[in-house]
Amino acid sequence: MTTSDAIQDAASQKMRENLAKIEALTQRLIGAISQRKMANPALEGPGMDLYLSAGAAFLKEVTDNPARIFEAQVNFWGQAMKHYVEATHALSHGELKPPADPGPKDPRFTNPLWDSHPYFNFVKRQYLISAKAVEDAVSRIEGLDEVNRKRLDYFARQIIDMMAPTNFLATNPDALERAVETEGESLVKGLENLVRDIEANGGNLLVTLADRDAFKVGENIGTAEGSVVFRNRMFELIQYAPTTETVHRTPLLILPPWINKFYILDLKPANSLIRWLVDQGYTLFVVSWKNPDPGYADVGLDTYVEEGFLTAIEQVKQITGEKKINALGYCIAGTTLALTLALMAKRKDRSVQSATFLTTLTDFSDQGEFTAFLQDDFLSGIEAQVKHDGVLSSYFLSRTFSYLRANDLIYRPAIRSYMMGEAPPAFDLLYWNGDSTNLPGRMAREYLRDLCQQDLFSTKGIRILGETLKISDVKVPLTAVACETDHIAPWRASFAGIAQMGSAQKTFILSESGHIAGIVNPPGRKKYGYYTSDAAIADPDVWQAEAVRHDGSWWPRWGEWLAQRSGAMVPARIPGSADHPPLMSAPGAYVGEVVKV
Repeated sequence: MTTSDAIQDAASQKMRENLAKIEALTQRLIGAISQRKMANPALEGPGMDLYLSAGAAFLKEVTDNPARIFEAQVNFWGQAMKHYVEATHALSHGELKPPADPGPKDPRFTNPLWDSHPYFNFVKRQYLISAKAVEDAVSRIEGLDEVNRKRLDYFARQIIDMMAPTNFLATNPDALERAVETEGESLVKGLENLVRDIEANGGNLLVTLADRDAFKVGENIGTAEGSVVFRNRMFELIQYAPTTETVHRTPLLILPPWINKFYILDLKPANSLIRWLVDQGYTLFVVSWKNPDPGYADVGLDTYVEEGFLTAIEQVKQITGEKKINALGYCIAGTTLALTLALMAKRKDRSVQSATFLTTLTDFSDQGEFTAFLQDDFLSGIEAQVKHDGVLSSYFLSRTFSYLRANDLIYRPAIRSYMMGEAPPAFDLLYWNGDSTNLPGRMAREYLRDLCQQDLFSTKGIRILGETLKISDVKVPLTAVACETDHIAPWRASFAGIAQMGSAQKTFILSESGHIAGIVNPPGRKKYGYYTSDAAIADPDVWQAEAVRHDGSWWPRWGEWLAQRSGAMVPARIPGSADHPPLMSAPGAYVGEVVKV
């Protein structure tokens, strides 16, 4: 046997082995998919009202402006046929290269073959022409109200993104090249990754964004030293060990969101807001929320206010012996902190000296990118789902947030994992992003209906624990930090809520970047800056026009503001007290709980 024959025989053997692996993985895949629960149709797409509204508007357009519809169709077919003729002409003259492509660069099409290879270039150009035609067709439909227009735009974009040629093996040159280079091994590994993800999610597909074995909370992330000093059914209260000889008299309580987990503020020592605050001389407490199971079905916003926020505030006061504390709420916890402060104002409870709101929405009149999901069809579907499950599963939350950035959080990771056969990266932020939590059933309904959809807090008021609460009831000195490109809590919407609060002292800081990177932006990195303005917190356009940009992190600027409201320096406090002995070391037990529904 010649060397060439031996190489060919070895390659054939490897291919046969890969085919055998694919057959076995296919059986696992079928078994995993069979475990999938029956889907709730109301959570899989928009209700018929959107189809009827869009269909009626289209028919009206056909009737009233047939020439406009015909013009759009002719334009689309003209571009598609022109490109086809150009490509065919080039090939017929023996030019094995595509026609010139003057279009703007799309990050999905970075492989040179998209521009140099006739087949791939043709596929790309036809896709872009079709995508533009769909966008134009949707934009031309008249007679839709603003909500349905936003929803139609959103779902049209989902279809356009989903149909990109990069998402299919036969039209993805990167994946095909990798398959040839590895003699099919990349496809086997990709199928293994796919089966693993479907098995891990009970038959549903949710792309794993980060290596799940690369991190362990308390070992290489979330490692700031501290102790759990209180626990109830809603949360564990962590007090962090001091790193300075003296601390500010007034303690600081951080209330993180209960969608995902608190250690986003303590990923690594270099970017840990928790460590930075301790180093600035604060007695720091952080809430670690319970990941609810179906037994929490009747837990509502009032439970979070009473057994969560008010209890945590009282425990901090008891442990430190102070009558007042400073409080910080992040995202949904910022919203609930505002509700709590409004309730405390009604009760004349002045336990909170100042409040800080990070990426917080309290005025939901502009639903932003969540418009598609905050209408009756989806909300009724969610209500039915939580009635059945007791909680809103983390699966639905992760999927919803991912589709807001589908190319970044679904398709690119899926291509890398399932087509290229690559292992997910060891990236702490993406690990945290995938460590999601459930929401209690009643709380999810109240938050989505009463706050997000009906916007009660900024209008006629929301009933919590026997009181009708409004934004204007929030009267403590405050700082709000919003992020310039935040797609979850848009900065203008955050600004609108802060503007309505009754506080006499308000500071607004606009950080560059998004919902996470704009907040987890430590001094020293100098990657993103921030804006401040002397303008009144009333009109966001006026405020922005007068804003001044500053280099670096907003943390020191806020730290100066907080220090002015934190009292004199006193000897450092060790975690706990005589009545609150430490229960266990940080990060506690609740943060590690995984609850599948």
